[in-house]
Amino acid sequence: MTTALALHARGVPVAILEAESEDRDRSGSRAIYVHGTTLHTLERVHPGLGENLVEEGIVWPTRRTCWRGKEVFKRTYDNPGGDGKFPHFTSVPQVRTEEYMHEALDEAGIEIHWDSAVETVESSPDGVYVETADGREWETPYLVGADGGGSTVRKEIGAEFDGDQSENSFIIADVNEIDDEEEQWPNERLFHYDDPAVGGRNVMLVPFTDGWRLDIQCIDGDDPEELVTDEKMREFVAEVMGEAYAEELYWVSSYKFLQVMADTFIDDDRRVLLAGEAAHLLAPFGARGMNSGIADADEAASAVATAYHSTIDAVARDEVELYAARREKAAEYNLNAAGQALEYLQGDNPATVLRKEAAASLADYFEPAGEYLDDAPYGPHDAPPIVSTGNY
Repeated sequence: MTTALALHARGVPVAILEAESEDRDRSGSRAIYVHGTTLHTLERVHPGLGENLVEEGIVWPTRRTCWRGKEVFKRTYDNPGGDGKFPHFTSVPQVRTEEYMHEALDEAGIEIHWDSAVETVESSPDGVYVETADGREWETPYLVGADGGGSTVRKEIGAEFDGDQSENSFIIADVNEIDDEEEQWPNERLFHYDDPAVGGRNVMLVPFTDGWRLDIQCIDGDDPEELVTDEKMREFVAEVMGEAYAEELYWVSSYKFLQVMADTFIDDDRRVLLAGEAAHLLAPFGARGMNSGIADADEAASAVATAYHSTIDAVARDEVELYAARREKAAEYNLNAAGQALEYLQGDNPATVLRKEAAASLADYFEPAGEYLDDAPYGPHDAPPIVSTGNY
């Protein structure tokens, strides 16, 4: 959807081929953390879209971290940061983000062809030929494959994923906000190392519009299929948030996170570009997945627009190659950054374990030690080492 809006904004005719049905199930909050740079990108390609997400979302003002039942860091910010127009971030369920994006597509007159899974892709120096599951045939100068981790487009151009999978499983649950304001959990992001209330597992709790995301990291010996039962998750919710929230659980799933990227983001003819999860899958720490995918989409649209309007083939090819160079470099950075966070959380490295324990013992007397514990689970914050339109 971002790619389509960004192409339309650049004067390129565009259509979306969507594998799923219009009435598909979109359960779960999914990507909830929308970076300020992403808000700027969405506002730029469709004025009002970023503003709608800010109005819909929330900014939690407090970061809090605990270590084995004891608070080691807490900081409350008196403003949402950012540049005045947009905050540093907004927290909103992905399904709400998608609703606003669908409205933007309708306003722009961009058509979505539902139940149109791509089955074959054939590229040539002159363009791309596509066949879809509904029996239709398509010819287009350029194709952007933004069709997710199982991308048919990626497979059709011969690109392959390479990388690793997390050792631990993670349980992710969505919990509705309760009505009683006096009993509501404070509006804060909580990370709890080795929380004794849930058997010494790491816990993260993040608010979003009208609800909460609860993440629990499995430990050795855990059976994720047992932990994702409603009964067990209600026990976890009650222990972490209180009994009042136990009956507000409405979605739960378990994951092992892949850390992979395609060996190329473009085809040999420089007519097909991969974006988002079709090009890379990241552990979620640092909220790099959707945000980096939206950056991919915007830059893919920029490259395609220049190539589409170009009168010289060499210029068109160069734009597509530049896209690949920039976004492959960004994906490498994000994979490494998310990987650092994942390794830190899995806790197998003796030096990392000692560093965390030392920081916890010093946190009462030395604030940077507590800040280290608060910040480290999300990986580094620097932007990729390239010129980019955003942080990701």
